Amino acid sequence: MSDKALNVLFLCTHNSARSILAEATLNHIGGAKFKAYSAGSSPRDNQQPNPLGLQVLKNAGISTEGLRSKSWDEFSKPDAPHMDLVITVCDNAAGEVCPYWPGQPATAHWGYPDPSEGDGTEAQKLEAFRQTLLAFKRRLDLLTSLPADKLEKTMLQHTARDLAKEA
Repeated sequence: MSDKALNVLFLCTHNSARSILAEATLNHIGGAKFKAYSAGSSPRDNQQPNPLGLQVLKNAGISTEGLRSKSWDEFSKPDAPHMDLVITVCDNAAGEVCPYWPGQPATAHWGYPDPSEGDGTEAQKLEAFRQTLLAFKRRLDLLTSLPADKLEKTMLQHTARDLAKEA
């Protein structure tokens, strides 16, 4: 594996909760080995990251600086960073036809329930976000601890899909 960071793009529908949590968490724990991004297949106009998600990240000591909701179209442009791995984190995005990603990155689906859906008290909603963050962290800890040979392009597809079965 080269010394270049592995670029990972997390996709969801609106890019306001799960994909944002994953991006921030991987950037927090991935060191120089990983660079995470997130995007949505159809973010709403003026979409912003969910405030409860940002609060949970801050409470966990994870930076929220620079986090914003954006369309996946941003990452299909010629000047966009080249992705090595694209992971859908919600079932809607997993079933959608993704844009062409230059370089044919490895892909995987890591499904998580949407912590922003459902009724409940503010404390219950916050706990749903916290549990989602912990689930991402467990899986991303596994990804970041993999030996270099498991992160080679030829192995990455298989490895990322195997991690969907973990945690």
